[in-house]
Amino acid sequence: MSNQGLEVIDQTVHLTHEWINELAERVGYSSKRSALRLLRTVLQILRDRVPQDEMAQFSAQLPLLVRGVMFEGWQPKLVPKTALVFQKHVTTEMQDTSEFRGPEDTKYVFDLLNARISRGEVEDMRACLPQDIRAYWTAP
Repeated sequence: MSNQGLEVIDQTVHLTHEWINELAERVGYSSKRSALRLLRTVLQILRDRVPQDEMAQFSAQLPLLVRGVMFEGWQPKLVPKTALVFQKHVTTEMQDTSEFRGPEDTKYVFDLLNARISRGEVEDMRACLPQDIRAYWTAP
């Protein structure tokens, strides 16, 4: 039991740490902060590329804190149009992170999502993305 009686908060903190630790391990980052930053960046770009109803369904499977990070600063008008713009945005956001290697790191976020989100939801999300962006997110 939580000392504050807020088990949902304790659970989401625990799950969020699991996600970040798993991503850091997958990508080979020693910095959990960098792993969180990569996760945030990719999720926020997805948020801006996928129809809102699909994003709502997808986000329901994320830990509460990860969902909050994804929707932080949301401006629906700013939508990356192509994979080049998508990856350029990720690279810009991660440029001062010494461990970031580029597009291969982005694919690790999608590997994490494949492992943590239902197959049906992953397939729905992938179907909403243009082919050039979908190429980063391999089928589960």
